[in-house]
Amino acid sequence: MMKFFRNANYNLKRTMANDPAARSRIEVLLLYPHIKAIGIHRIAHRLYRWHLFFLARFVSNIARFWTGIEIHPGAVIGEGLFIDHGDGVVIGETTVIGNNVTLYQGVTLGGTGKDTGKRHPTIEDDVVVGAGAKVLGPFTVGRGSKVGAGAIVLKEVPPECTVVGNPGRVVRKGSVKCVGPDLDQIHLPDPVKERLEALQRRIDQLEICLERKNRGEKCEDCEQRNTQDCPQHAREKEKTYVDL
Repeated sequence: MMKFFRNANYNLKRTMANDPAARSRIEVLLLYPHIKAIGIHRIAHRLYRWHLFFLARFVSNIARFWTGIEIHPGAVIGEGLFIDHGDGVVIGETTVIGNNVTLYQGVTLGGTGKDTGKRHPTIEDDVVVGAGAKVLGPFTVGRGSKVGAGAIVLKEVPPECTVVGNPGRVVRKGSVKCVGPDLDQIHLPDPVKERLEALQRRIDQLEICLERKNRGEKCEDCEQRNTQDCPQHAREKEKTYVDL
């Protein structure tokens, strides 16, 4: 019982620290759905461990009806889980969630079929899963990683990585350790944009090279291999933009 209240108190503190809209502990306690959902899940999980499966599901359905957050009573949840907004979040039976994890609305921690045994993900400490992301399958999302909004993750994610896209792919490995969790879901790497920008730079180089060739001139920098930005081209391109 003391552990139950200790976990609840820690969840209150973490919500106050991470949600700038939270005005008071009373507001969080009475009006934030994830506080209710996690509290009820603690009771349902205890019933599940006692093999009172029907009663456990009945209690968990009360939380789903009341909060819009569906947590299977078999899921193992650590301390400090913060579910922002919460509506549409689904956490499957064999999911394991570490400490200080952050989930946003519409997140699914689910399976990929009718397999038995471990079939849902393990989310390690300090992970952030963005709005609408789907993490599907019995693998691990490593400590301190970030899953971008709308990503669909189907394979293991190493620690301290950033995953975006469908299917999810790692676009950043390792990062400077921040004080507290990084909740930024907007300023994530965009590999498609980066690739398009690289292609545009290459097209600009080829256009200037072709222009110089048509004038019978020679650009020595063009003969260098694997040159991303030709200095002479860059100067000419900048002059072209100025003239426009």
